[in-house]
Amino acid sequence: MSKINVVCPSCLKVNAIPKKDSYSKANCGSCKNSLLETHPIELNEENFDHVIVNSDIPVIVDFWAPWCGPCKMMAPIFNETATKYPLKALFVKVNTQEHQALGAKYGIRSIPTLVVYKAGSEVKRVSGALDPIRLSNLVNENL
Repeated sequence: MSKINVVCPSCLKVNAIPKKDSYSKANCGSCKNSLLETHPIELNEENFDHVIVNSDIPVIVDFWAPWCGPCKMMAPIFNETATKYPLKALFVKVNTQEHQALGAKYGIRSIPTLVVYKAGSEVKRVSGALDPIRLSNLVNENL
């Protein structure tokens, strides 16, 4: 059976798990928390590259800022959509106000901007708030 690498949403350790269509249980080998946890992970300069490079599932990055109205509007949609893709996609957030270097490094010129990474490389970028259907479509196109 083939394996995929997934990053634990709790401790950020890389776990190699069997590749399946669905999972009823999957725990981190390090912290023992569930890998099925689907809340978005807050990333920063220290852990961003680690998560992007070590994830075999698509990583959906929301570059946002707390003062941004459209960002605040999309946050609950992003959080809710994340619950629908356990071990299919990893949802992460980067606060560009706190982590301006990441925003600059990845050329974020407007927020919110969603970037999809697969196998460590950017494959899709969308600027502006998305409704639940458009966000789900973006994720499904990149699974």
